[in-house]
Amino acid sequence: MSEAELGEELVRLASADNFRDVAGIDTAYVAADGVPLRRGLLFRSNELQLSAADVESIAALGVTAVYDLRHDHEVEAHPDVPIPGAQWHHLEVKGIPMDAVSNLETREAGTEVMHEVYRSFVDKPGARAAFAELLTRVAETDGAHLFHCTAGKDRTGWAAALLLHVAGVDDETILADYLLTNDFSSGTREKYLGMVAEHLGADKVEVYERVMVADADYLQTAYAAATAEYGDVDGYLRQGLGLSDELLERLREKLRT
Repeated sequence: MSEAELGEELVRLASADNFRDVAGIDTAYVAADGVPLRRGLLFRSNELQLSAADVESIAALGVTAVYDLRHDHEVEAHPDVPIPGAQWHHLEVKGIPMDAVSNLETREAGTEVMHEVYRSFVDKPGARAAFAELLTRVAETDGAHLFHCTAGKDRTGWAAALLLHVAGVDDETILADYLLTNDFSSGTREKYLGMVAEHLGADKVEVYERVMVADADYLQTAYAAATAEYGDVDGYLRQGLGLSDELLERLREKLRT
C-alpha cells in the first residue's frame, strides 16, 4: 500500500462507530439555564457505510433527512447507504486535504493541517454556506435529522458545537461532547494507526495520529477564527452564516424540551 493510498484510508475511519445523539449519548444535556435538550431529534455520525441491521436501526429512529457534509470526491468514493424514509442532502464542506495527508512528515505538520481545516470552517464561503443551510433545514424541517462527514469528528464536530451553542449549552459541555469522538472511534483509530506502523514505520504513528483525533486546540482554532472575524460565535452565526435572530430562536426552541 502506497503512502497516498494509506492517506485515503486514514481519513475515512469507516464504519458507523461515531453515531450518536447530539443532545447526549445516555441522558440529555442540560442548557446553562437548566432546560434539558430534546433527544431523538438530531443525530451525528461518520460516513454511513452501514450494515442492513444498522440501516433498520437508524430508520426506526424516525430520521427523515440525512445531511452529508463531505466533499464530492468523498461521496463518490464511498456513497452513503440509503436510509428508508430519509431524504439525502449534500452540503459540501471541504475537509482534510488529501495531498497534505499523503505527504505528512512531522507531528507539527499534521497539527497545522488540522488547524487550517478548522480555520476554513470560518474563512471559506462554501463552508459557511453549508453550515448555514444545515442549521436552517434543522430549524425549519420536521422529523429527526442526521448529519455526518467522513470520520464524524471535524466538520460534524463543528456543526454539533454550533447546534449545542444555539441550544444554550455551556462551553465545557460542548468541548466534552466534541472530544467523545476519541472514545467512540478509538478502535477504528487504533486499527488505522496499526496500518501506519506496518506500512510507513512506527515513527509515523504520532504524525498521522494528529489528523485522526479530536483535539481541544482544533476546536479552539475555529472559535478564535470566529471571534477574530465576527466578534464571537454568535456574530459568526448571524453575520458569517447569515442566520436571522428569528431563525436562531426557532432553532433554539426546537432543540430544547
